[in-house]
Formats: sequence, structure tokens, C-alpha cells
Amino acid sequence: MNEHHCLLCMGSNTDRFAHLSDARKALCEAFPGICFGSPMETEAIGSGFRSPFSNQLAKFSTSLTADSIHNLFKELERRSGRIPEDKAAGIVKLDIDLLMYDGTVLKPEDMSREYIRCGLMGL
Repeated sequence: MNEHHCLLCMGSNTDRFAHLSDARKALCEAFPGICFGSPMETEAIGSGFRSPFSNQLAKFSTSLTADSIHNLFKELERRSGRIPEDKAAGIVKLDIDLLMYDGTVLKPEDMSREYIRCGLMGL
């Protein structure tokens, strides 16, 4: 089985600490050995979102495909109570994005953000 090296970013602007804590627990179960960076408080990017956000990076290895990881992240978001209507109201209960998979940048815009670059230094 091939091990794939991955980087994720998760964030929340509603019950932030509880949602990120729950996500960390679920991610530790899914990816033993996952390494989390320090949580960061950031201002909202884009209009209509509540501020502030709590964001956190993590790196992990897995044999899962990028699509399987994406599906797992979407399931964790749904379990946190995230619904499509919340985004229009500026509510982000939990957002988990796969930023890199085996060195391939999947979210170039996110990777250019200051808080991502700073967070990488702490991993």
C-alpha cells in the first residue's frame, strides 16, 4: 500500500473551539499519527462571513485516495451540523480542506494565504 502525504486546513467561525476539538478527535481516529499545528485566529476572507475564524493545519499520511479523503472531510462537516444554507448566512460550523496530496497543491489560492504560510512553519 502506498502512503500519501497530505496537508489539511480546517476552520470554524461558530462554536469554533468545540467544532475544531470534535474534528481533531475524528481526524485522529481516521489518521493515526496526524500532526496538528497550533490553532490560529484569523479574520474572515470574503464578504458575509462572521469573524473571527479559528483555523488549524494538520499533516498526515494515509493510503486513501484524495477523493476518499475529500468524502471523509465532507462527512465530518455534515456531522458537525454544516448545511448549505449556513454559508449564505455567514456561518461556518466546520470546513476541512485538503490543501496538498503527495506534494500536489490542490488549493493554490489557500496556499498563498498568510495564515497558511505562517501555520506551515509550525508543523
